[in-house]
Amino acid sequence: MKTLKDVMTREEEVLEPRATLRQAAEMMRRLDADSLPVCENGKLVGLVTDRDLVVRGVAMGHDVDVSRVTSVMSEDIEGFSPDTPVEEAMRRMEDSALDELWVVDEERHLLGRASRSVLFPDVPHAPTPRELEEFFGSGASWH
Repeated sequence: MKTLKDVMTREEEVLEPRATLRQAAEMMRRLDADSLPVCENGKLVGLVTDRDLVVRGVAMGHDVDVSRVTSVMSEDIEGFSPDTPVEEAMRRMEDSALDELWVVDEERHLLGRASRSVLFPDVPHAPTPRELEEFFGSGASWH
């Protein structure tokens, strides 16, 4: 049975909590990313998105050269074990409408991520229950 450790991207660029909003935006541009994990001493402490930078940062009057990503990031990021079965990860991704799953160890050290395109490579959109059934067979339960 495949697990997240088999399909996750292992090399992940991260922001440190002291990074400014501008540094986050520049890294997103360089990587062509719409979100970046925020890690302190290798541990996942949050996630900042391009929307966070605009809506929580710029629109609220934050100085992009002074304000830190911690002022706009989301902190309640669920981490997934590398031993999570891919089928369970796919279900969780759909149930929570997530585009990526962050893979962490027991102490929340970031190990990598599994994106929607990796878990659903042949589906250009979020799979429907019917597509999931066709993929896994009629014995799969999704609700």
